[in-house]
Amino acid sequence: MFENNETRIMGIDFGMKRIGIALSDSLKMFAYSHKTILNNSTTISELEKIIKEKNVTKVILGIPNEERQNKESKTSVIKDVKKFKENLEKKFGLEVELWDETYTSVIAQQQILESVNKKIKRQNKDLLDMYSAAIILQEYLDSIKRNN
Repeated sequence: MFENNETRIMGIDFGMKRIGIALSDSLKMFAYSHKTILNNSTTISELEKIIKEKNVTKVILGIPNEERQNKESKTSVIKDVKKFKENLEKKFGLEVELWDETYTSVIAQQQILESVNKKIKRQNKDLLDMYSAAIILQEYLDSIKRNN
């Protein structure tokens, strides 16, 4: 039986309805969109499957920039993201790093417009969440390359 020792980093774009998932390649140079899952009672088991299957060793979790959010939405979304971070760390024992997700949705929307031909597909919100997760993860991977 082939054993996969290659590890990956997971990027997460957290949302109250959906969670976008991206993964790095095994060299941790590139991020790619993986899937979007619903944020519900099956979220943790869905994440567990991906973490085990893809040998994930670290999670990069997008968080809104506190200065750019209005007071009400900022506090609730940021609290939810931090609570989700704690749950992931407890459940999986992985390092979970928070990453500023400012403008990721805008960049993701632009990438979708450039790469997805059919208008009906471009309107798929799952696509936006996956692309956003990939941007969060790619920004993190690029920062590692710059700092080495």
